[in-house]
Amino acid sequence: MQIYTPSHPLKAGERFTGDPAFPFRTSAQPVSIGSNVWIGGNVVILPGVTIGDGTTIGAGSIVTGDIPANVLALGQPCRVIRALE
Repeated sequence: MQIYTPSHPLKAGERFTGDPAFPFRTSAQPVSIGSNVWIGGNVVILPGVTIGDGTTIGAGSIVTGDIPANVLALGQPCRVIRALE
């Protein structure tokens, strides 16, 4: 599993600050993972994502947006497949 919190502007010209002490413009967003969450192997979780309690994320998924509680989610991009009881 890989969890990423930093990001940068997509346009190359917007990535540089012009300040030699801090040459690159970056930001960070938190990732929140609820209780009793199962995350399969080789999952990538991108900045700003929240995964709800009791959720299962399938192996190899790329989580680009929030996933609600108590669901099975998988894919690239990760999407809800069904509710879990």
